[in-house]
Amino acid sequence: MKICLISSFPPSKGVLNEYGFHVARELQADPLVSLSVVADHLGAGEPELPDFQVERCWEQDRFSNHRRLLRTLRNLRPDVVWFNLVFSSFGNRDHPLAAFSGLTLPAMTRTAGYYTHVTLHHLMDHIDLDDSGVRNKTLFRIAGYAATRLILMANSVSVLLPAYRRTLIEKYRGEHVHFRSHGIFSARPEYPDFSRRGNPEHRILAFGKWGTYKRCELLIEAFQEHLAERMPTARLVIAGSNNPNSPGYVESLREKYRSHPRISFRGYVAEEEIAELFGTASVLVLPYTSAAGASGVAHLGAQHGLPIVSADVPDFREMSENEGLAIRFYPIGEKEALANELAGLLESRRDMQEMAEQNFSAALRMTMPQIVREYVRGFNRQQQARALGAVARFRRLPRWFPSRSTIFRASAPSWGHWV
Repeated sequence: MKICLISSFPPSKGVLNEYGFHVARELQADPLVSLSVVADHLGAGEPELPDFQVERCWEQDRFSNHRRLLRTLRNLRPDVVWFNLVFSSFGNRDHPLAAFSGLTLPAMTRTAGYYTHVTLHHLMDHIDLDDSGVRNKTLFRIAGYAATRLILMANSVSVLLPAYRRTLIEKYRGEHVHFRSHGIFSARPEYPDFSRRGNPEHRILAFGKWGTYKRCELLIEAFQEHLAERMPTARLVIAGSNNPNSPGYVESLREKYRSHPRISFRGYVAEEEIAELFGTASVLVLPYTSAAGASGVAHLGAQHGLPIVSADVPDFREMSENEGLAIRFYPIGEKEALANELAGLLESRRDMQEMAEQNFSAALRMTMPQIVREYVRGFNRQQQARALGAVARFRRLPRWFPSRSTIFRASAPSWGHWV
């Protein structure tokens, strides 16, 4: 099966590039899959990752992506076109028309005759636009509704929370909508080494792309005002880069708190450094004010067997209940409650270990190979159904019809490869 994955892809820093990389790595390991990655353009001089066939033919904030993408697909001739998307994949809030234009691409590829699947990481209906800094909310809601309708024109759609599937079916009358877990980024996660935690200090880790609804001020204030004195062996580590919509945010925090001896800013963390960062942390914090889908950071924490403390965001609570993750929730915006949850957890090694083991156990049930195999099995079933449907049409021809068997044999190459 020839699969074309359309996604941001490293070394690009575009949205969902990490998820695209891990999906591509698992597809690449499948001997029955021939993979091509159709990715966003890189800056000058950035080398491609080895061992991947990457075609870079689209850019954020551009209106020429349709023509370039269609030309690339005609050259690749895939059996499946798989989009890895959020609503801002093709443009940010400063370029809403480009973003909307990019979301018509799945409808275009299906119209062009390619089996098209979309993994949609969030829904506009579930995003707090006030928290995201959107200026014209009414216009964004209308555009989001229209874009969702266009995305549902793909042959099939996967979403990462059951509530999203219910919304697409009940509100949009969507068909062929599937729920699939986000998954962790590892094939074989390693059991956590608890001797590295709290030795000699407890590291409270916050990780992500910061700005908009992912902000650190509340966490920093909770640490300074309520936790630092109570937990003298605790250190706050804030890792990650700026959200594209919030340039300079992390740098401003680093400058403001540079004199604090127990608050450190790691900045962007390379893929090969993530295991060390998470492996030496005692707890992961999600200090958000809202969410835009299932949390990739929470799944990273589960992969490394970390207990998690999170704001009580509805998407995260559903994710926790559906996937069996151990997460302690605090009311959104209440820094004293956040500090109390962190202190109570760090003061109990038993609770920390039980939560860590529960999260690691949940991670083992949703490794990336398992998640990607579900997708590939679904694609195979669709390919089989399409091929059998084409063959079935010939059964309606009368037996005396001239060349009936010849026509049937001519169709065999389109379905015989999976028998």
